Parts: sequence; structure tokens; C-alpha cells
Amino acid sequence: MRKLIQAGGLFAAAMSFLFLALPVQAGNYARTDDGMIAFSGDNMPACDDPNVLGRIASRFAYRESHFWNSPLTIEQFEKMREVAFRPWGEPFIPRRFCTAVTLASDGHRRVVNYSVRKGLGPIGIGNDVQWCVVGLDPLMVFAPDCRAALP
Repeated sequence: MRKLIQAGGLFAAAMSFLFLALPVQAGNYARTDDGMIAFSGDNMPACDDPNVLGRIASRFAYRESHFWNSPLTIEQFEKMREVAFRPWGEPFIPRRFCTAVTLASDGHRRVVNYSVRKGLGPIGIGNDVQWCVVGLDPLMVFAPDCRAALP
């Protein structure tokens, strides 16, 4: 047991050294006029980016099938537009807020509100997308009518 604990300690020390030795990506940060450090909004995906829309469609299909036992999927996105970009200012994590109209597999058109969030992917790497389909928020996480998914 003692050897297992020692091996775990050595592993933790090695991993700590590895993460501390990694360079910080300077391109993600910039200095504002008042001297504050701010996140860079460079290379943020647009509202009509196929990766963003694909992630929404994939996660929607997964949620519907696994949690609500529903075959509903998003078949198409239309009228994608930006609602706001960095609405809270430079020092905050860059977010692009968007809205679009979707065509679902049941033939209904529904509005989806979503945001692309820089650096908020798994363990802080990459971008993430947060979304809500109006009328299909059964737990009302983004109530009322998915407006909480917008700024």
C-alpha cells in the first residue's frame, strides 16, 4: 500500500511539473487601454460556422434521444444572425450570442438561441457552445422562452 501511495505521489509531482512547464498561449490575452488583461476575441467562430451548428444539432439529438426518449432532431438551420459580441466588455471572456431558425424532424420551425464561448471547452481548452431551442426546454433552464440564453 505504501508503494502505491508513493507511486501516486510521484505521478502527481510529474504531472504538476508538466503542466507548469507548458507555455501560456499569449495570443489569448491582450492588455486594454486601462492596463487590465483581457481575453482576445480573435478567431471566434461566426454564428453560421458549420462546426458550431453541427455541435448544436448533435447535442440536441443526443439530449432528445437519451433524456426525453424522443426521435426529434434538427434537420436544418436558417437565418443565423449575431445578436451580440462581447456585450459585457473587453475584460470578460469573449462570447458571441446568436439566434437562428431551425427545421426539426417533426416539420416544425423553431428558434434556437445560442452562444459561442471562447476558452470554455473541456478543461478550458477550445470553444464551447451553449444553446436552447424555444419551446423545447422542458426543465425551463433558460426560461422564459430561452431568453436566458441571450445576453
